[in-house]
Amino acid sequence: MEICRGAFNYALREIKDWCNSLLCLVDRCSLEKEYILSAEMKFPSEIQQLNNLPKAKKEFPNLGKVPSQVLQQTIKQLHRGWEYFQNRGFGFPRFKKYGQFKSLLFPQFKENPVTNLHIKLPKIGAIPVNLHRPIPTGFVVKQVRILRKADRWYASISLQCEVSVPDPVPHGHPIGVDVGLEKFLATSDGVLVKPPKFFKKLQSELKLLQRRLSRKQKRSKNYEKQRLKVARLHHQIENTRKDFHYKQAHALCDAGDMVFMEDLDYRIMAKGLFKKHTLDAAFGQFRTIVKYVCWKRGKFFAQVDARGTSQECPECGGEVKKNLSVRIHNCPDCGYKTDRDVAAGQNIRNRGIKLISTAGLAGKETACADVLPGAVKNQSRQVSKSRKGKTRKTKL
Repeated sequence: MEICRGAFNYALREIKDWCNSLLCLVDRCSLEKEYILSAEMKFPSEIQQLNNLPKAKKEFPNLGKVPSQVLQQTIKQLHRGWEYFQNRGFGFPRFKKYGQFKSLLFPQFKENPVTNLHIKLPKIGAIPVNLHRPIPTGFVVKQVRILRKADRWYASISLQCEVSVPDPVPHGHPIGVDVGLEKFLATSDGVLVKPPKFFKKLQSELKLLQRRLSRKQKRSKNYEKQRLKVARLHHQIENTRKDFHYKQAHALCDAGDMVFMEDLDYRIMAKGLFKKHTLDAAFGQFRTIVKYVCWKRGKFFAQVDARGTSQECPECGGEVKKNLSVRIHNCPDCGYKTDRDVAAGQNIRNRGIKLISTAGLAGKETACADVLPGAVKNQSRQVSKSRKGKTRKTKL
């Protein structure tokens, strides 16, 4: 990884030198300093830098310790960042400091490198691994990415198989999910889940470790030992949060066949007053995991408009204005009373049903929408009964 980091920084230095040589006009130079390069010198493109790798190996023998395809993927990674910078106009690629280069990609293998006990990588050899699950029959290993998180090493294996997986279609029981800080999620069926707050529970311990780290001399052995302790704690928080998200996603798929969530930009919420708690909850990651788990288990997932879901009555559709301090929804028109977050989840579910109840789906049998032709309203599951007093608590 350190050799690849050096190659990444060297290639980025060539791009920066070329850009700095064009800051002034051709017939004049700045008063302080100027990068003087040939006017005929072309931009160091991806193809040019890839072709220069064999010459660089003669000048820098350490590059020969790394497989050639891994070095090529490092250069390609740099130019993907450069193209991303050109498309959006900001985010110039930065130099990688010591320890910031954390992954290697092995893009091609002649034969299957994975066995039950080892993974064989070129120029590294066989490495003992803890294989989480066996590779299914008919799948071929296409590439392996080696990741380093704290002092833990992971291998992410990409498989390929000639199969077509159809997208899930709307069917069965619908569930609307509303996420928030007071309750991590509230479903339209009345299930409430309290926020676990993984970061807040370990914040005092993290503060102590970071204080000790700040007193160490940088790049010393004691500094490196303390840095690993901080990294391990961050890694523990990340893993427990992701495990909680996956368990809740599978619980939602167990409870229903269609899952609807709000189409919100949670990055805006992370800039508000409760940004630490918002980032601790990681709503964006949770929505991505729910979408993946629904696709994996054949459940339908969709996002709906989030405007006014907490200010609308799910029974009669009337507007019931309330501020954040009001946690009970009480409609003055129809008298419907329930938890505020449960009512928001029911509104999300109703909007999701309207979203899929189009002309193209009018002939499809769905046990969820009473707005379809031929459906009986009193037998519909669109308005579900809330389970009062029952709160699902997660075991940590």
